[in-house]
Amino acid sequence: MIVDAPHRGLVLLVEDEATIADLVRLYLNRDGFGVHLERDGDAGLAAARRLRPVACVLDIALPGLPGTEICRRLREAGDWTPVIFLTARDDEVDRVVGLELGADDYVTKPFSPRELVARLRAVLRRVAGPPPGQPRRVGVVMLDPDRRTVTAAGDPVQLTSTEFDLLAHLMARPGRVFTREELLAGVWGYAVPAGTRTVDVHVAQVRAKLGSASVIRTHRGVGYAADA
Repeated sequence: MIVDAPHRGLVLLVEDEATIADLVRLYLNRDGFGVHLERDGDAGLAAARRLRPVACVLDIALPGLPGTEICRRLREAGDWTPVIFLTARDDEVDRVVGLELGADDYVTKPFSPRELVARLRAVLRRVAGPPPGQPRRVGVVMLDPDRRTVTAAGDPVQLTSTEFDLLAHLMARPGRVFTREELLAGVWGYAVPAGTRTVDVHVAQVRAKLGSASVIRTHRGVGYAADA
């Protein structure tokens, strides 16, 4: 277990492959992040609870608890620390399951460590949120960008940082239809020619949490919009 002095904050890295762990740690350190490394899932979960890192980078296939179970237990305990999965699995089902558990992003092995750092920084920017602004209301849904809270008919709705920013992005321009690629660029901070299933999964999660108060509409073949 190694802890480096951070100035961007401490990242918990749980990865049992030494070569990958050393490479990720090197690039995170270069970007100003401290890194605490664990090599099995049980120790990783304990470290996440003890250290309160700014983010967790979790391999899915770990000795002991898998990364998905670490994420699930954190979310069940009300811990919404940003989570990025590292996975050798290129199966869409695995990626969707990870996102449904509350992960903020995932990177499939083999990956560029520079891309991982860029995605981590994008997630942390979303956690920090946009500059304070006026509360936005669509239907019975109220979103407060300053407090980063959402209520539906007065009842609080618990969203992940990514889910909050997705809803805020749509509610900022009610009625405006955003393509999946536009949402990837505007909310996730990167653009790719494929992989827009990420957007669909997060939209489904927001809708489920809002229930009958959901204000997100699908425009088939185009994308999504908040009610005008």
